[in-house]
Amino acid sequence: MRIRTALITLACLLAFGAGRIPIENHLAARHGAAGLNTAQLDLSLRQRIGQMSFLAALSGFRAVVADLLWIEAHSAWERTEWGRMKLLLDTVTALQPRAILFWDNAAWHMAWNASVAAREDRSQPREALRIRNQREYFKAGEDFLLRGIQNNPSSALLHERLGLLYQDKFRDPARAAEAFQRSAQLPGASQYVHRFALYQLALVPGREAEAYACLKALYQKSKQEHLPTLLRRLQDLEKKLSVPPDQRLPILESP
Repeated sequence: MRIRTALITLACLLAFGAGRIPIENHLAARHGAAGLNTAQLDLSLRQRIGQMSFLAALSGFRAVVADLLWIEAHSAWERTEWGRMKLLLDTVTALQPRAILFWDNAAWHMAWNASVAAREDRSQPREALRIRNQREYFKAGEDFLLRGIQNNPSSALLHERLGLLYQDKFRDPARAAEAFQRSAQLPGASQYVHRFALYQLALVPGREAEAYACLKALYQKSKQEHLPTLLRRLQDLEKKLSVPPDQRLPILESP
């Protein structure tokens, strides 16, 4: 009886999935034309999530399967099972590549949580290996964001998160400035990301003059832009560029 019930359930799932195929093919074609990607249900995914979950995803229940795996990933995080968590997050994002939240949180778990745990892992006595492991998690976070952007090129948030990653973890102001600037050019961008882009540009060797011109224009735009970081960046650049005292911004002059 149980076998018969299981077979009937499986047949219903497959029938439902078959009915969805023309619709999903049409949506996939539209997404492709718009530069958007959808989940690829291939053999590697089946191996990761198991046969029954794969059949459920194939039958149109991708979101349900992804949510269940997301809960498992959260449990793995609580148990600090970083390897298992990454595998689950890879699967979740593969199932739901258009879900910005999944890409954002996956990158955060890798580049912030797992990386800190790796750096503080005293079971590894060699500091060089702890640092190497930490950087591997930085790269894993970067990979999630880059793949997320590939699937969601118009997401201002993912570009912003990539800028923060390059700024805070990789200490790469050139790439951080580029990511922030891309975010600023997209709909829904936070108001501060353009400012962040210029702050990072000011730290890029060889681009001091460009950064100074941009920051000076921002300073002159509005008094609301006269924030401590902006003033500090301008002051540092004026020293580096040897700007004559009579050409410096008055508010930055020493008393």
